[in-house]
Amino acid sequence: MKLSIRTKFAFGMVFIFIIILVLLVFSGFYLNKLSNKTSAILRENYLSVVFAREMTEGLENINQEITTSFLMNRNLDGQFIQKELGKVDKSLQLEQGNITEPGENELVAGIEAGFIEYRDSVGKVNGSPISVSQILYLQKKSSSLSKQIVLLSQMNGRAIEVKTDDAKISSKNAVRGMTILGSVCFLIALSFIYSFASYFNERFFQLYNGIKEIVASNYGQRLYFDGIDEFYEISLLFNQMAEKLSEGQNQEGKPLNILEDSEIKDNFSDIDELKEVLARIKSIEKQAEEVISKIENKG
Repeated sequence: MKLSIRTKFAFGMVFIFIIILVLLVFSGFYLNKLSNKTSAILRENYLSVVFAREMTEGLENINQEITTSFLMNRNLDGQFIQKELGKVDKSLQLEQGNITEPGENELVAGIEAGFIEYRDSVGKVNGSPISVSQILYLQKKSSSLSKQIVLLSQMNGRAIEVKTDDAKISSKNAVRGMTILGSVCFLIALSFIYSFASYFNERFFQLYNGIKEIVASNYGQRLYFDGIDEFYEISLLFNQMAEKLSEGQNQEGKPLNILEDSEIKDNFSDIDELKEVLARIKSIEKQAEEVISKIENKG
């Protein structure tokens, strides 16, 4: 199949584009994979740590209010207590919808049961003075609940460390893989560009030297290009032009031999002979111009 120079150049650009596309696809794949791992850490475990911290802060605020009310011998601030209990309950519900680690579901269920019991106990003393036994009971329940929340926070903290280490390993593997792939693609592209450039440079150099030889009246110069592209056609036209110029050069020398022929001496004068030579030269020049024009049009 005949492939023109323009088609070969287009194929070369498509090949380079495919290499770039391969690099983009693989880099996007690795980045997306790494992004999913880091997003999972933020979306799952980090949020659980935040919920645990919010529940702990709510319980501490409630205990502080209970302790202060007992020491000052005043009733609990019911509105403040309900507000803090609502915050703890909200964080607990959010955590129930963010179960990700093995054993986390059972731990959250225990926290929920302990919180319900603690909330009911606080509700019984809300709005009235607190006795010593009541405050000791509430502190015991709060302490037990806080320990469970701390375990929840530690569980997700360890998961963050493990997933972070896994993300680091994935990042290193991605860098290593992209480095190898990039190096291979670079070598392929470099080899292709070198071969492509060498192909054209060699032919343009031969064509340039051939034209220089023709300009220097060396009409024996010929071009030999392999293939069936435009360069091959140019070489045929160039050789035709050189052949005709060579024939013209030989014909220019014929009048000397013709003048030695006595029969022709009798039939033509020197002026007629000179006119004939000039006409031949003009004809050769015209043919040479046509061949050069064809070469330029092909280019």
